[in-house]
Parts: sequence; structure tokens; C-alpha cells
Amino acid sequence: MEREITKMIRVYGIVQGVGFRPTVSRHAMARGIRGSVSNKGPYVEIFAQGKEGDVDGFISDIEEKPPKRAAILKLLVEPVEDAPEFGQFDIIESEKTKGEIFVSPDIAICDECKEEMFDPKNRRYLHPFINCTCCGPRLTILDSLPYDRERTSMKEFPMCPSCADEYNDPDTRRYDAQPVCCNDCGPEVYLIGKKERGREAITETRRVIASGGIAAIKGIGGFHLCCDATSQEAVERLRKLKRRPMKPFAVMAQDLETVKAICEVSEEQEKILTGHQKPILLLDKTEKVDGKGYNKHPGLCESIAPGNPKVGVMLPYAPVQFLLFHYDDGIEMPELLVMTSGNTSGAPICRDDEEAVEELSHLCDCILSHDRKIRIRADDSVMDFYKGKPYMIRRSRGYAPLPFMVSTPWSGQVIAAGGELKNTFCIGVDNRFYPSPYVGDLEDLRTVKALKETMGRLETLLEVQPEVVVCDLHPKYNSAVVAEEIGLPVLKVQHHYAHILSCMSENDCEEKVIGVSFDGTGYGTDGTIWGGEILLADYQGFTRLGSIRPFIQVGGDISAKEGWRIAVSLIWQNTGNLAETLFAVQKLGLCTEQECRVLVTMAQRKINAVTSTSAGRLFDGVSAILGIRKASTFEGEASMALEFAAEEWRKSPQRNPETDNLAAPGNLADLAKNSEDAPEDLRKFILNTGEIVRHLTESRLAGEDPRKLAYEFHAELAEQIIAACEEAKRQTGIRKAALSGGVFQNRLLLELVDEGLQKKGFQVLKHSLIPPNDGGIALGQAAYGMAYLNRNIR
Repeated sequence: MEREITKMIRVYGIVQGVGFRPTVSRHAMARGIRGSVSNKGPYVEIFAQGKEGDVDGFISDIEEKPPKRAAILKLLVEPVEDAPEFGQFDIIESEKTKGEIFVSPDIAICDECKEEMFDPKNRRYLHPFINCTCCGPRLTILDSLPYDRERTSMKEFPMCPSCADEYNDPDTRRYDAQPVCCNDCGPEVYLIGKKERGREAITETRRVIASGGIAAIKGIGGFHLCCDATSQEAVERLRKLKRRPMKPFAVMAQDLETVKAICEVSEEQEKILTGHQKPILLLDKTEKVDGKGYNKHPGLCESIAPGNPKVGVMLPYAPVQFLLFHYDDGIEMPELLVMTSGNTSGAPICRDDEEAVEELSHLCDCILSHDRKIRIRADDSVMDFYKGKPYMIRRSRGYAPLPFMVSTPWSGQVIAAGGELKNTFCIGVDNRFYPSPYVGDLEDLRTVKALKETMGRLETLLEVQPEVVVCDLHPKYNSAVVAEEIGLPVLKVQHHYAHILSCMSENDCEEKVIGVSFDGTGYGTDGTIWGGEILLADYQGFTRLGSIRPFIQVGGDISAKEGWRIAVSLIWQNTGNLAETLFAVQKLGLCTEQECRVLVTMAQRKINAVTSTSAGRLFDGVSAILGIRKASTFEGEASMALEFAAEEWRKSPQRNPETDNLAAPGNLADLAKNSEDAPEDLRKFILNTGEIVRHLTESRLAGEDPRKLAYEFHAELAEQIIAACEEAKRQTGIRKAALSGGVFQNRLLLELVDEGLQKKGFQVLKHSLIPPNDGGIALGQAAYGMAYLNRNIR
């Protein structure tokens, strides 16, 4: 007779809020195992008693057949001597235990719940809050761990007898599902300031949208503003009200077939689009061409993403979003809805009625809310694709706060405040780093308040007491102010160095790399504005090996919006002659003669002017010189338009790669004047971007196609980056490069640099699930803080 044994199993990872305990219980019953399972906060603890073969089979079942939404990161098994006799297998009350903690992000509605929601015979027919052990809100309703109903905002809604029966029955899909509820006992939807509740509220919201109006809708992580995406009039009205003339709107499609009618969808993209995270995917519009040469679908109005070959699309992920498309009220709804963040420009996404009334009332015709409280805001994640892999632009709902783990055996706790724009923060615990959901731009004090609040909540959830706080080097960033107010020792990290550390951490790289950090602007260690940098970097520190050619950035913050100012400065720097500058500027239509004279004078006298190596501003200036965009109404608009023009030329039948000559590379080894005291083999070199600008200006004045010149700019800049990396390799012997910074959201530049470096024998580190833009630098800051702790204190 086979002997009986008892084993203790500890399972680490996303194992709370995903039906893990019920699944373990079912596996135990199938194998005849006695024992127990409980959440311990950091892990799930299981005692398994039975015949040795059955226990081993049970452990295999846990590893090989976990719940669909679980992610097992580590499984430890220990024999238990002198174990008590278990009579059955029980799910026992959760206990708090210190250790590794993994919080589940919010999970989109599953197919089974969707089917029930539209089944007239089901008691949850058209229920706006339907969920089960495999789906529903998680992070956004969580007060503390372990994940049980009494520690979520669902504690305000006692279960009815029917829901309680399902919750306690191991044979149901809602066994131990914490947010379980139904039409009788769950939260309720209603229109703020109006009498309609429940069914009537949803019907009235649908009527408003179908008739061309705008509705604000509370979802899982905050409010959205919604209107008919097929109605030019409705979208233009929303643009006017939101003061958003050009920035693309995200679109929610009713189903996958609708997405495929307007966009090109690869197999990999379809998996993400229909998976349980449901981000906004940036997809190429279909090959139906409008009069301006851009892809267009007749059902999607032009104002959704004007002049943009891509559109951001997502599928419904919350039950109420499905009900907007399909309801039994006879109202015919569009297949495509605008679903953009519910906030005023610069503010965080609204999460409660008070904020919605104050900030959204003037932007919409009705506000559909509900009485389930949102504990932590979670904006929609935004994802691009590069070479068949996700390439994150904004990491939030569905992904945060899943940790990134590195192999370095660090110990300690840190918190990093992140950047000023696209802010996210990051908490580091030993070798695990938890990036927060997207917070927003900290120029708005409401966003600063949201940052402080979310920091406190995530610290509570992860049960951390940081030893240091890390922030940007810029003395006037609000993120740095928040860091100083925490009351811990503060470490300040240079912006572009943090970008490279972020890329290294995501790729679990500890050794030195050649970092190519290209973005808008960041405060340099020399007091100038950096932005196009070649760095030698590891977790101990960095050396600035090179940069693009410095130029005078005139006009302060306004120059980031008006690229023509940068263009004038670049042209004047090349000519050194006012008359020649005036001729070029006027022929290119950049500005008036008077404006040009004022800008040149300001540059000469250093009035409201700084020395800059900003790659982002270089893109803006080139976009203006080529007549593509003279100014931007949102961050990155001119640079995006430059990329789209280059991509259009690359695909154009007019292009002949064999005869399209690019500008000469120039001399990349020019030494900067401020590095004469550096060692001979580590003198700073300058990318000759001034020569690229000269070539583009002369070619444009000669009447060449701006699309062709846009492509030449990307190709030549890539060649110079590659040459700079080769010079860095010559100086250091390092063959590993890391590409980071917001400019590398530009997939054309990313591809040209990536492929070019690989051809030269480099190993190239790139981002995937952490954004290359400022939304990713908190990870790099936190990694630096952890390395500092272990170097100086441990």
C-alpha cells in the first residue's frame, strides 16, 4: 500500500484575485488530497496530505493547470514531518505574512461572464458589474492584502443569498470570487444630477451617444469621455470642448471584426487585443486611402486621428462598456466609440462623482457613474508593436503594478518619484520593482496630489517602508518637490542616465552598456539642457561620451511647442550670418522678418536662451524646416508628422534606394571644447547633426520632396548614432548598446538604429513592456537607488 505523506507548497506570483485558491481546491478534490489553502499576502500556502503519487500529481496540476489569469513566478515544496491529520481540503481564512507581494492588475471581463451577461435566462442578464474568479476589478478596488472582500471597496455591498451560495460552492465559477455580485446586491449605475438609475441610466446614456452627444462614463479605473467615433460632428465638438485640436482620440470597437474592418491586425496583435489586459493598441489603418494619401475606413471619421496613419483601438473590457454597444432598448448604436480619458488637459483621470462634476460637466451631456469606489486610478495602457513584440507607450491598467525582477541579489526598499511628464513612480523591494499605474503630467497640481495619494496607497499594499527616495536632477520638477517632502534621504539621478538604467533593468542587464538616450529635454550635470546623449553607463554611474551638436534653444518652454523657433536657431547656427538666415527663413515660410531678427538677437545675447542637445527639439526644428509642422498642439506632434512623412516616402513607388543619396556622414570625432581635460580615450565626441540640418535646408530650398528629406533625416541620424556607438566601442571595448528615451517611440528611427547596430556586431537592448519615454524612467531611478543602498549601506 502506497504510503501517505504531507507537503507544504508555497506559490509566489499573481496568485491572489485570480481564482487560485478555488482552482487548488478543485485539483485537490480530483486527486483525493486533504489539507488546506490560504492567502498569506506574499504567497499562497498549501498543505497537501495523501498518497505520495497523488500529492506529486496535485503539485504538477498546480504548476501546469493554474487559473488562466495567474502567473506563477516561484513554487517551493517542503515535506512536513509530524503533520496533523486533515479530514478534508479547506480554503481557510487569509492571514497577513511579510515577504514578497504581487498585486494583480485589473482583469477584463472573461468570455463566460460576457455570455452570461447577454443571456436573458441568466440572473445576471445585463448586469453592469458581472465578474467571476477569472475577471473583474483588482488593483483599483483594493484597500490592503490579502485580497479578500472585506479589504476591497466591495465590502460596502453584502452578498445576497444566491451570490453567497456561489461564493461558497467549489463547483461554481464564482467560488471565492471577491467582487461577486448581481443585480440584486451589487453596485448600481446612475446619471449624476438626473433621476435615471439602473436600466434607465444606461438607456439614456446610449440615447445621448447615438444622437451625437457626449457622455462621461465611469469604468474600472476612472471616467472616460465617449461619443460616436463615426460622426465627424460629434468628434469635432468633443475636440472643441476639450481644446484638443489634433491629438488622436482612442477608439473602442464593439468587437474584433470591427477592428479588422478599419485596421491591419497581426496574429500577435490580435492576441493582445483580445487578451485579458485589453490595452489601447496603435494599429495601422487599412489600405483604403483617402484624398490626402492616408489610410482611412469609411466608418471612422477623419477627426479621430487627423493626418495619422495609425489609430489607437481597444475592445470593451468592463461590462458596462459592452452594454453601451448592446442593450435591449431598441437604440441603434455605432460600432465605434471614442473612449478618451475623462479629464481636463493636464489633470489626472477623474475617479469619483465630485471630480467628474467639477471637471467633466462642461465637456459632456450626461455623466454615467456608479457607487463602487475606485481606490487607485488606472488609465488605459497604450501599446505599439515592434518586430512582432509589444512596445509599450503607456503602462497602466492591466499591467501595473506587476513587478520587474532582476537577477542582482539586492536587498532593501526604495521609492522613485519618476519624471515630470507622463509620470509614473516605482517602488523597489530587493530585486523586484513595481512600476505604478500612469499618473500624468505633474505641471498640474491636481496630478501632484494624485501622485502623493497613489504613492501612499501602493506603499500600503506592498507593505514597504522605503529607506531612500530617488528623483530627477532637475531642481524645479514637481516630482523632485514631492520626493523632498517625503522626509527620507534623497538621491538625484540625471534624466538620461535614468532612461538607460530603465532599459537595462527591463532587460536584466548589470554590466556596462553604451546608452543611446534620445528624448525631449532633461537637466544635464553641466547645467545645460540635454536630450541627444551617448553615455557609458552601469548601476554605479555614467560618463557622457557624446551628444548631438549643441544648439541655442530660444524661448524657454514655448520652444517645445513652436518648432519654427528651433528651426530659425538651427539655420542661424549653420550660416552665422543674419542675411543668409533671413533669406532661408523667409523662403521656407518659418516666420516674419521681425520675428527672425528678434530670435537671432536673443540667441546672440543669450536672452531666454539655453544651450541644448535636445533630440526632440531637433526633430521639431527639422519638421518645421521641411514644411511638415511648424508648431505642435500636443507633445510630439511635429516629430510624429516627420516620422509619418518619412514612412510614407519609404513605402512610396517614387523611392529608389540605389539612387537616393544621403548626406555625407561628416566628422563624428570632433572633440567638444569642454572635454579637453578628459583622458585622451574618453573625450566627448559630437554627432555632426548640424551638417544634416544644412543639407536638409539646402535641399528643401532647392525644391526637393519633404517626404524624401524626412526619410533622409531619419536614415542619416541613425547612421550617425551607429557611428557614435562604434566610436564608443573603440574607446571602451563594449559591444552592448541600450536604446531609450521618448524619441525611440519613433519606430522608423528605432528600426534603423537597431538593425544597423546589430549589423556592426552590437547586442542591442530595447524596451518592450516599459515605455521608452518618461513614463519608464522611474524604474531606472529605483534600480539606481537599490544599487546605491547595497553599495553604500549594506
